[in-house]
Amino acid sequence: MSRINYDLTKIKAFVFDVDGVLSADMVPLHPNGEPMRMVNIKDGYALQLAVKLGYTVSIISGGRTEAVRKRFAGLGITHIYMGSSIKINDYRDLLKETGLQPEEVMYMGDDIPDYEIMQEAGLPACPADAVPEIKEIATYISYRNGGCGCGRDIIEQVLRAQNRWMADEAFGW
Repeated sequence: MSRINYDLTKIKAFVFDVDGVLSADMVPLHPNGEPMRMVNIKDGYALQLAVKLGYTVSIISGGRTEAVRKRFAGLGITHIYMGSSIKINDYRDLLKETGLQPEEVMYMGDDIPDYEIMQEAGLPACPADAVPEIKEIATYISYRNGGCGCGRDIIEQVLRAQNRWMADEAFGW
């Protein structure tokens, strides 16, 4: 049974911030100045499974690191918004492009730039270590910190609620 107070059968899309959600909130810097990220393999498994099962999966990040784009594109994600200075604009573009309704979207963010989207998304969620303002408006706060499996947590709960978690597509990458 889910720990989320929302009708998870409505969800058709998963939208995520990157820094502080799909990667930890500590960003090491490469000697050339490029920010580097560590990502969670279990998050990656759940993201690619959601793509294979036909869900819309999207990344909306203020970051511009090409490695981030490559990682998520490699998981089959096609809706990747990088360098998003005002995230709500990219979120609304995603809805227009896909025909999704806000109540069909789960958005997971962790900090103030995510606030506006979380006010509009049907299921606003955040990692355990999100800032207080985000926790206040989140319908679900994962028991996992950013970069430590919070993406897997929310995707797994939605897929379980829709009886799709252990689908045939689950057994492989």
